[in-house]
Amino acid sequence: MRGGQSLAEALEACLVEWSERTGIEVETWALPATDVPSRVTRGVMAAMGEALSNVERHSRAKTVSIAVTAGRSGLRMTVSDNGKGFPAPVTGRGIARMRAAFAEIGGSLSVNGVPGEGTTVTGVVPMRR
Repeated sequence: MRGGQSLAEALEACLVEWSERTGIEVETWALPATDVPSRVTRGVMAAMGEALSNVERHSRAKTVSIAVTAGRSGLRMTVSDNGKGFPAPVTGRGIARMRAAFAEIGGSLSVNGVPGEGTTVTGVVPMRR
């Protein structure tokens, strides 16, 4: 991420580069319309990088769909692929790194896979009161 770049700009650049490099189509459903604190941007970008790496290495997906929204209630990141999925429980170093990135910014992250259907990663950071 370059200095002064918004989360939406950083995500857009990351997703374009990743899609061109991997040949996996990216559908962008939503990007945040508002600024978020730089520490939240760093956490989201770290988790997004790990999620995309997992898609590339493990999923055999043709398409990944991305939605990142920010509003009064907080921030939500969803990364969903149409790959091979997997049975529960979900573990691994990449998932641990994604969870740690969200925990560092006061959030939580879940990973759900359905064999033969794909995987969805959802991270949520509630707004601080």
